[in-house]
This record gives sequence, structure tokens and C-alpha cells, in this order.
Amino acid sequence: MGSHRTRLSARPAGLAPAVVMIMLATAAPPAVVPARRVGPTTGAATALRLAGDPTCVHPAPAARVGPRAPGRRDPDELTAAQVALRERETTIRYARRATADRSAPKAIVIPVVVHVISKARTRAGGDIPQSMIDAQIAVLNQAYGGRTGGAPSPFRFKLAKVQRVTRPDWYPIGVASRQEQTMKAKLRVGGAGTLNLYTGLLGDGLLGWSTFPEAKLTKDDGVVVLAESLPGGTMKPFDAGDTATHEVGHWLNLYHTFQGGCTGAGDQVGDTPSEGEPAFGCPTGRDTCRTRPGLDPIHNFMDYTSDACMYQFTAGQVNRMVQGWVAYRQH
Repeated sequence: MGSHRTRLSARPAGLAPAVVMIMLATAAPPAVVPARRVGPTTGAATALRLAGDPTCVHPAPAARVGPRAPGRRDPDELTAAQVALRERETTIRYARRATADRSAPKAIVIPVVVHVISKARTRAGGDIPQSMIDAQIAVLNQAYGGRTGGAPSPFRFKLAKVQRVTRPDWYPIGVASRQEQTMKAKLRVGGAGTLNLYTGLLGDGLLGWSTFPEAKLTKDDGVVVLAESLPGGTMKPFDAGDTATHEVGHWLNLYHTFQGGCTGAGDQVGDTPSEGEPAFGCPTGRDTCRTRPGLDPIHNFMDYTSDACMYQFTAGQVNRMVQGWVAYRQH
């Protein structure tokens, strides 16, 4: 993206399809379990469901999770056992599918279907203008194209359709709620390689959430973000569109940079320094894992910092996303 941005994410715990969420948090971030991003006003939650796959939920700074409320467990956090299970499955699927004729193409174009969910046909009711949607697609292409300062990826996003739905009975949209399940069952279209992006007013102070890729495609697959987190929105400092950038990262198989804290393989990416807990705001020079090399990756899209602070994916994250695409979404 052209400027640095920050996101929050939260994940609900459970044994269902993977989901990533974002929440807003206002208080200073307490110690958090790795796996989500939360915004500045509420707790963050990234939910991973594992009936085989994790879910990540981000709190209200859009697609990220911010500081969590004291004593509250991030619902989108993956346990070490869930990560191990998911990594084994991904390795096996990638080995089976990454043959000479199924290698990832140099350019991967992802069709995006945007579902604008509103409770009334007004901006305040969630009915955002087309200009914000177009700007969000541009932000995704900048971020994943490496044009904001990070490593370039082969992913390109192309708006395929905008569907506007006025359903006050679906408001506010809650993660893993009956309303969300009904919404996705009625609206989701396309195969595993189609990004279904839902916008609206979210419950629980969340910025957004996302599913992780799964072996079996379900109607749950997709990304949900707070409407006003899109570029030009009112959710400052999460109004530059990076909540979607963060959540789409989960959709493409990335964990939070603080997954696993200072122990083990963390986010399973070798070139992202270990991080003991989510970062909020833009704490330059922070180092929560002093026995490990590198400062905290606060500028990474998969942390919980503000939109203006985050601006990069690493080469290792790009490689992981491509492997995840081949293993789960390429057909």
C-alpha cells in the first residue's frame, strides 16, 4: 500500500472452519495469545476453527486485532496443536499438488466479489459508496504487489461484482453467529479461488475476520471487514484499507506475526522476527523476544499496528501464501 497501515485481528476458538477477525481496542494492549489483531478500542479476536482448520478474527482496526480486554481469550487464536495439525495437512497437500503441471503461475488473478451488507440504504447504515470499494481493491493490489515497501507477490485482485443487500435482521454482523452463517449461505459465490469480501457494521467491536484455506470448501469461506475500515472510512486509525489487507493474508494462509510468541517456529515464516505479543499503534524499536534476532515486525501487515504503521509482507510470507494457494485454492 502506498502508506503504512495498521490492523487488528481476532480469532474465535473452536473446531470448525478457520476464521480470522479484527477488533478495536482502546486500552493499552494486555498480554495476548498469538493469532489475531485487534484495534484500539476493544479486544481483538482471531478465530481459528479446526475441525481441521483454524480461524482468525481481528478486532476493530479492520482485519487485525488490538489489545484485548483483560482476562478475555482471543477467539481466533491457534494453539500449538492446531498449528501443527494445519502445517502437516498443508505440507501433504502441497507435495501432492505442486507437480510440474500444477505449479503456481507467475501471476495469480483473484476475482473479488464484494457483498455490501447494510441495515439501511445510507452510509451510516453500512451502504458504502463504490469509490471506497474501488479504493480497497487498489490498496490490496499495492500491498500484495510490493508497492508499499514489502516483497512483491504474484497475487492480483480484480473486482468481479458488487452485491448490495439491505438486511437489518443481519445487524450487527457477529462472528460465527447465526446471522453470519445465513448471510454467507445465501450470498457466497465462486470456487476456492474467489475472494468473497463482506462489509458492514460488525458486532463486539471487531474490525474484521477471515477464514483460513481448508481442504473442503464451505460457504463459510471468505473475509468480513468493518465497512468504515475501507479507504476513506471513519474508523481512524484503521481507515486506510489495511484491515482487508491483513484479513486477506489469513485467507491466503498467513498467521499473525506474534503466533506462538517467542517460542517455537512462531508464524512458520523464517524471515519474520519472533514477537512476544501483538503490537498496537506504531512502537518503533520494540523488542519483545530479546533472546531471538531482530526487532518486532511492527510494520508487517500481519501484526496489529495501525494502518499508517504497517506496509510490508516478507519474501518468506509471499512464499507461504503461494504454497497455500497451490495446496488449497488453485484449481
